[in-house]
Amino acid sequence: MKRLLPGLILCCVLAAPSAFAQEEGVSYGRGQGWSVLAGDTVGANNTVFSGQLGWPGISLGLLHGANSKLDIGGKFTFNYGQEGLVEVVEPGLKLQAWVRLMLAQTSKVSLAVTFQPGPLFYFHDGDTDVGLALPVALVAGIPVGSALMLNVGLDIPFHVYFGTGGGPVFPLLVGGGMEYFLDRSLAVNFNVRMGPSIFPDSGRRGRSEAYFTLEALFGVAYRF
Repeated sequence: MKRLLPGLILCCVLAAPSAFAQEEGVSYGRGQGWSVLAGDTVGANNTVFSGQLGWPGISLGLLHGANSKLDIGGKFTFNYGQEGLVEVVEPGLKLQAWVRLMLAQTSKVSLAVTFQPGPLFYFHDGDTDVGLALPVALVAGIPVGSALMLNVGLDIPFHVYFGTGGGPVFPLLVGGGMEYFLDRSLAVNFNVRMGPSIFPDSGRRGRSEAYFTLEALFGVAYRF
């Protein structure tokens, strides 16, 4: 028995790193196992605070993992650029629901769709434009090791303004971004989307026009 004991201890010591590495690979092989910008969700029963700053404004949001494939939450945004239009510097507010659904996942890529409906308000020359945002986006996440998650996406942040001179706006934006995980709970990120916003023939402008639209935001996300 005394001869077997040292051998058993040695086997346990040698096996421990291998078991730990396997557990790490299963839980954290894709970034740190969660995301707010890419195709992965935040995870069942997890809650994440997200904040972003840049053009066209500042946003704060909360996401909760309803299950492993569905996140639900809300977002508040203060914009100083009207819906990303680079030619229009006007203040505005948005209050939106936030829904993310993971459609598919493999070891190399994940795919998700997001929907963020809610009212919007922009203020200029003593008047207030009131509208409704109905943005939809499709995003693919590409994990690069345990610390980095890349994304590429197609965003259609459709919105409509009510009242005289209002009407629908059809942005079509493409771009990419990244999330860098400082640890299992904290990530910093950057996202960029750009493309045209199409204003169909309406009383607001009298003819169809397209304007360059840009979203470039730095942010932080913390998982509780």
